[in-house]
Amino acid sequence: MSQGTEGTSELDPRRFALRSERAGGDQRVQLLGEMDLSVIGTVDREVARAEAGDAARIVLDLEELEFLDASGIRLLLNLNARSKSNGDRLRITKARFPQVQRIIALTGVGDLLPFLD
Repeated sequence: MSQGTEGTSELDPRRFALRSERAGGDQRVQLLGEMDLSVIGTVDREVARAEAGDAARIVLDLEELEFLDASGIRLLLNLNARSKSNGDRLRITKARFPQVQRIIALTGVGDLLPFLD
């Protein structure tokens, strides 16, 4: 999605949706549903588009994420590493679904990722 516009990408409306919007100095990429191997490429490309823009902060919004597997955890770690080498603009909102919170806690990545309070 181009900078300054809103958009939605739906691969399977029952499983996953991605929304990207510019709000002030932030580029927000919201994930809804299930993030697994079948959708991580889409998420990676959307965050890369945000990184190419001039947003002061890129917010990856996991609040409505209902499922996260190992490929999603790996993507979050890769996005964080890429952000650190490119202005450290990535911030992540916490998921509200307990199953996503649990996988983040069990893997220990909660201490490594730039979660917003």
